[in-house]
Amino acid sequence: MADGPIYAGLDIGTTKITAIVAEADGDAIRIIGVGSAPSDGLKRGVVVNLERTVRSIQHAVQEAERIAGRSVKSVSAGIAGDHIRGINSRGVIAVSRKDSEIRAVDVARVVEAAKAVAIPADREILHVLPQQYVVDDQDGIRDPTGMSGVRLEAEVHIITGAASACRNVLRAAERAGLQVDELVLEPLASAAAVLRPDEKDLGVAILDIGGGTTDIAVFYEGSVRHTAVIGLGGANVTNDLAIGLRTPVERAEQLKLDAGCALTSMVRPDETVRVPSVGGRPDRDISRHMLAMMIEPRVEEIFAHANKEIRKNHMGAELLGGGVVLTGGASLLAGMTELAEQVFDLPVRRGAPMGFSGHEETVSDPRYATGVGLAMYAYQNDGGRRVADGNWMGRIGVGIRRWIEELV
Repeated sequence: MADGPIYAGLDIGTTKITAIVAEADGDAIRIIGVGSAPSDGLKRGVVVNLERTVRSIQHAVQEAERIAGRSVKSVSAGIAGDHIRGINSRGVIAVSRKDSEIRAVDVARVVEAAKAVAIPADREILHVLPQQYVVDDQDGIRDPTGMSGVRLEAEVHIITGAASACRNVLRAAERAGLQVDELVLEPLASAAAVLRPDEKDLGVAILDIGGGTTDIAVFYEGSVRHTAVIGLGGANVTNDLAIGLRTPVERAEQLKLDAGCALTSMVRPDETVRVPSVGGRPDRDISRHMLAMMIEPRVEEIFAHANKEIRKNHMGAELLGGGVVLTGGASLLAGMTELAEQVFDLPVRRGAPMGFSGHEETVSDPRYATGVGLAMYAYQNDGGRRVADGNWMGRIGVGIRRWIEELV
């Protein structure tokens, strides 16, 4: 396996950058390298300091390369930020062959037709995700290839991002010596790592709560129905504590991790914690109950925004049989699932990456969900790239086959 292909995911987050290196292991991946580095060049998922971001990427990738013993040349990179927008669209084409058989070229054509929506010049399309196909008024079809029909429709979810934000992510990776095979919306990557197929079928919402943003994706009947990014995350909770307790941000972060709780009712009033002061003033003790009272409103605000987004696309509780899955570093805060159940009025679980081997003790953690999902994304999309980038005879064969299909 030393000479086999490797698949790398690069999670460019607001508080940390993670690199995951994997190789094929049957029908799954085996993680062979993990690297992370603090990130101080991003704000709410968007690059604001290119040089710092480049250095953080280099440190994370070098650590992953050292552990894997392999050199990383290309990655699938994650992108988030409140500039992300998702819209649903529909495309229609006629199938004009004599036998009315729908072929792969027709599916590609109808998806292209669905993409024909007005996109502002300052935005780029990141993903076009088919939701369902309709053949002669018969809906609910996931793959119409081989069926007979004269009218083919496609309902798709189109995800766009600000062109400048996308280019800055690409530029940061390129200046770090990496080629970006694909930009992937981070909640889609996280979903690939933490969601089960039956959850996607029943209906489920995934919330990836990171440092600067909370990324949302809603699935129903196996496909994406809605995506959104909220410009609030774990860093907002830390800043609230730093201001309210008059303590340094680094100490506030540690206090949140060690003693924080998102639900006040879970904390005993008699528990106390030591709070570091600033300016040489002596440290002081406060009630842990007071600490939770400062955390709960901000977390509840994040969940309220997420609940509004989830229900924006008419996805009521009755259509989300799989409930809500929380992932991302901020989801580790005590009381998060209990508070989420109160806000969403749905079953909630904390999701960690699964479906892989290697380094399980390290990356089976919500903080690595996006990175592992990006490596899975790279592996799953490798087959299509191999067909496209194979030898010149293979490319000619694919081209001739498509040309013949269009003529028939």
